[in-house]
Amino acid sequence: MLEWLKNINKEHPEFWKNYVSKFEEKSSRYVILSTESSGSNPEKDVLLSIAAFSVIEDSIYIGDSFEAVLLQYQFYHDNHLADEFLLENKILKLSEPEAIQSFINFVGNSVLVGHHINSHVEMINHALDRLDCGRLRNEALDIDVMHCKLNDINDKEFSLDELSTFYHIPINEKNSAAENAYRTALLFLKLKSRLGIK
Repeated sequence: MLEWLKNINKEHPEFWKNYVSKFEEKSSRYVILSTESSGSNPEKDVLLSIAAFSVIEDSIYIGDSFEAVLLQYQFYHDNHLADEFLLENKILKLSEPEAIQSFINFVGNSVLVGHHINSHVEMINHALDRLDCGRLRNEALDIDVMHCKLNDINDKEFSLDELSTFYHIPINEKNSAAENAYRTALLFLKLKSRLGIK
């Protein structure tokens, strides 16, 4: 209760106010999200990269995409990763605040879709908390949950590779956030069609 009251009086950044105002309307756009992080504990781990593709109706819009490497200097320093680790990567490099703000501007009120989406959302929520913002308000769909619902499975989770094999999606050896987001988008289109989601 006290946390709720504290957030009411908090002065949020302008980009967050713009984001919140977009939820007065429902979106027909899906944003397929994948992140890479230093680990799975949002309390102590950090985001290393974010990738997302837009899906509208039954098409992936490659031109409507987002990809950034986050400049987490403390993490690189603590793990003895040299500057070459960053320099060799040609993807847009942003500080965590810049990356999160750019991602929030990109996603708007779209429906988020991902593989084990809650873990990606929690990492972003903790980054938002460091910027004195609230939590993501987007509706979220998980392709693993969609697969289990379609096949009446209640007691198993599937890896992205397992789902890709099951639905005949090619697996690229390059395991990046962008590659995972694109594969997730292809899986989502197949599952969306079979489940009759508009």
